[in-house]
Amino acid sequence: MTSAISASTKALGFWSAVLATTFSIAYDLGQIAEWLGWLGSQGGPESSSTPLGFVVLLTPSLFLGSSFLVLVVCIHELATPDRRIWSRTAIAFTTAYAVLISLNYYVLLTYVAPRLAAGRAAEIEPFLFTPFDSFLYSVDILGYSFMSVATLLAARVFTSDGLERRARVFLTANGLLLPFLALQIYFHSLIWIAALWAVTFPGSTWTMAIIFRRARTTLI
Repeated sequence: MTSAISASTKALGFWSAVLATTFSIAYDLGQIAEWLGWLGSQGGPESSSTPLGFVVLLTPSLFLGSSFLVLVVCIHELATPDRRIWSRTAIAFTTAYAVLISLNYYVLLTYVAPRLAAGRAAEIEPFLFTPFDSFLYSVDILGYSFMSVATLLAARVFTSDGLERRARVFLTANGLLLPFLALQIYFHSLIWIAALWAVTFPGSTWTMAIIFRRARTTLI
């Protein structure tokens, strides 16, 4: 059973969960379009994105970092005292995730994409985002590996049945994608298992939205 929370925490938790769900689904749809070659790339997971692809994929991903961090802070407020070590540690890993991917995507959107659009790729070769074979891709994988750890830890906050059990299952499932995310840089085919993130993550955040909507509030 989770703790009662303030009305402001309830509202912030609900809306951050809704936004995290929205941004993750927007990314999922963009990634499907990218792999189908609808955004100008050659299609498939090993093709580099076009400037249009960067905008479609990375804009929601950039906002996802902040919304998920706020959501995990709100999850900490739900935790009972004996479970707060898990939520505090989840905040630490989520912060690392948010910093890494926010820096990554901001650089790609504001520095890399405009120069690609202008045909100046030679100037920015070290910063090109090449799947499985670039510095920024490795940073991205590290960020999402930290996210997986964070969800695995956050799952320990929820101990009851019903919605809490559903949240625990989704969060744990997302956390168990860690090796498939982290090792795809060496074994590219693991990306197809890691792609289950498209179900486990929005499933987690949407369940959290319902939990916050139904959460008990304090009288003060």
